[in-house]
Amino acid sequence: MRFKTFVLTGLGFSFLGLGAVGLLLPIWPTTPFVLVSFACFSSSPVIRERIMRVPFFKEYIENYSKGKGLTTQTVWISLIWLWIMLIISMFVIHIFWLTLLLVFIGSLVTFHIMWISKEREHK
Repeated sequence: MRFKTFVLTGLGFSFLGLGAVGLLLPIWPTTPFVLVSFACFSSSPVIRERIMRVPFFKEYIENYSKGKGLTTQTVWISLIWLWIMLIISMFVIHIFWLTLLLVFIGSLVTFHIMWISKEREHK
């Protein structure tokens, strides 16, 4: 049983790290990685408790589990950060088709953020 806990805890930290990357890379999905990491920590209540003390991760986990969606502030920060980073990338690369691709990806990510921000009926 200890080996299972060790493996799940290792996977949990790996997924949590991947979720944290979403803070810096606007097109990187944060929520799925945070939720999977939290599930991996099911074998370690102490670690789950510590993760819930971090406001950033706590917001994602609680909002998802309660079907609340995202706060307006989180949506605005996410969208502003997304488009600032995409515009900087567009100016740096100077390649037309890549600029179009970034606009397309940015539009899809914007749609996704708006979609997950809506409150859901929790069953």
